[in-house]
Amino acid sequence: MLGQVNPVAFNLFGIAVYWYAVIIVSGIVLAVWLSSKEAVRVGLKEDDVVDFMLWGLPSAIVGARLYFVIFEWQDYVANPLDILWTRNGGLAIYGGLIGGGLALFFFSRHRFISTWTFLDIAAPSVILAQAIGRWGNFMNHEAFGPETTRGFLEGLHLPKFIIDNMNIDGAYRQPTFLYESVWNVLGFVVLVLLRRKKHFLKEGEVFLGYIIWYSFGRFFIEGMRTDSLYAFGSIRVSQLLSLVLFFGAIGLVIFRRKKGNLSFYDREKGTAKKAG
Repeated sequence: MLGQVNPVAFNLFGIAVYWYAVIIVSGIVLAVWLSSKEAVRVGLKEDDVVDFMLWGLPSAIVGARLYFVIFEWQDYVANPLDILWTRNGGLAIYGGLIGGGLALFFFSRHRFISTWTFLDIAAPSVILAQAIGRWGNFMNHEAFGPETTRGFLEGLHLPKFIIDNMNIDGAYRQPTFLYESVWNVLGFVVLVLLRRKKHFLKEGEVFLGYIIWYSFGRFFIEGMRTDSLYAFGSIRVSQLLSLVLFFGAIGLVIFRRKKGNLSFYDREKGTAKKAG
């Protein structure tokens, strides 16, 4: 259709390279760079972040794919080899976070680094990478909402190329990819600002703040999407998980504050290497 973007960025030796992959990789590279700078600020080494990516990236990809496949298993029963085919998408963010989080836990233990410290370092960069990654969904014509009108999209003052590309299967769609991308960018700004306030956040609360912010927005945005993964017939998996994470993270903040932990300011003074 005229005006729609081509999901293929370029061809390399006859192999199509999709914008989805280019954008996802760009988000990861930026996240690693930002996390490396933050690691140095709290007393770790840039190499700690780079080395973690050797653990975390494969784990995140596997987790993202398994999460998607588990809830779409009926599409893979006849052709299980299709599980390995991810060039057109089929990666669930929550699955990637679970896989990457597990890898981070074991990596930080292996390096004798506080797991909470590493999570704090990574959280703002991860939510920014997620904001960028949603544009990969845009290029793939996925992660959209219900039908709407061109007039509604124009009323949002969106660029023409976004409006044109939201005409999917003969109808204009709500740009839920964009809603989540904007929400995540705002989350990045909020987390960075809170992280810089001395004596305000305790160890681990940058990460828990990320969980609270992301799951809150994702719950409502997921409710608009038409390509959700479902469990038990009618329950949107991501909405259910968002509720669990939102209230679980708030509960952890309350519990850990009552228990007592190092402030973020104190960790900048050289205690970031303490295991925990």
